[in-house]
Amino acid sequence: MVNKDLRFEPDYAIPPGETLLDTIEYLGMTQTELAERTGRPLKTISEIINGKTAITPETALQLERVLGIPAAFWNSLQRNYDELLERKRERERLQQQTEWLKKIPVKELVKRGWIRGFEDLVDQLQEVLNYFGVASIEAWSNVWQNVIESPAVAYRKSEAYKSELGAVASWLRKGQIEAQKIICKPFNESSFKDALKSIRALTTTGPKTFVPEIQRLCAEVGVVVVFIPELPKCRISGATYWLSSDKAVIQLSLRYRTDDHLWFSFFHEAGHILLHGKRNLFLEYDNEESKQEEEEEANRFAANILIPAARFNHFVKRGSFNVFTIKQFAEELGIAPSIVVGRLQHEKIIPYRTRLNFFKKHFNGLCDYTLYSPAAVTYYQQD
Repeated sequence: MVNKDLRFEPDYAIPPGETLLDTIEYLGMTQTELAERTGRPLKTISEIINGKTAITPETALQLERVLGIPAAFWNSLQRNYDELLERKRERERLQQQTEWLKKIPVKELVKRGWIRGFEDLVDQLQEVLNYFGVASIEAWSNVWQNVIESPAVAYRKSEAYKSELGAVASWLRKGQIEAQKIICKPFNESSFKDALKSIRALTTTGPKTFVPEIQRLCAEVGVVVVFIPELPKCRISGATYWLSSDKAVIQLSLRYRTDDHLWFSFFHEAGHILLHGKRNLFLEYDNEESKQEEEEEANRFAANILIPAARFNHFVKRGSFNVFTIKQFAEELGIAPSIVVGRLQHEKIIPYRTRLNFFKKHFNGLCDYTLYSPAAVTYYQQD
């Protein structure tokens, strides 16, 4: 929906000097007399009236004494005039930069209600900058490009596709905005480990149960969990970052729409928080060996917390993978059978195309934002 903002923001600015001229003419005072009464040079008074010189706080006090109009009035006139001039200059600058909007999925952001839509490209550009919390395109590059292309954010990304910077930044920013709304206790590593045990048991439940429970359990130990739907060309399943030294964020997208992927993504991000602390994490596509190692550590953490390695190896040695054995093994572990199927597929023990996929719960319906509604995200904001 296109926003037709009714706020009156004129593209012209009236110098305070015009109001000053109207005032002295009303009082029957000449510019020369005003200069004598204020002790200011006639040239200065003339330049103020013609908009060539600003009314300083000192001059405003002098006008207050001479004209009986509060200095705050003159200071406000000057401040508003300066602001309008700067807004006009800014619009002229932004007018030359509207092409940049093509790098941002503006239509999708408007469609989802994340930003307002405007017919005027400059207004739209200003709205996008407001969304990202930056003052200019240059600042956007410094903040968001550095965040994504440096080790400041660690996220699991599909290696089969190339993500677009604007889409990734837009997705991450929405998570940041929602995470900032959620009040949580300071991060406690020991309590977070305990919470993960309880969360693991939620794998057998549906989203109406596990979404608020995950958010509640994590918020109580200093971790905010937000579910933000994937944007086109974003291709990210999850992210981990810190809003402050005692507030971590796990951001999930449900990119693959199945419960086995969701749970692995969650515990993968939890692994980053516990294994790699508060220091900067990395981007998966970086080829530095140390960063690959940290990513593999998070993978192993997620795999082992869901299905302990010894238990999995024992199950594999039995060599029987059917509806009955998988269901029985999952019940023994206290997890959803889909997770067992997903693990077997990942280890290339069974094919990805198998009738066992019926165990997997599909979250296609969650893309109507049932899962991502503000109520779900902000439910646990109380101390």
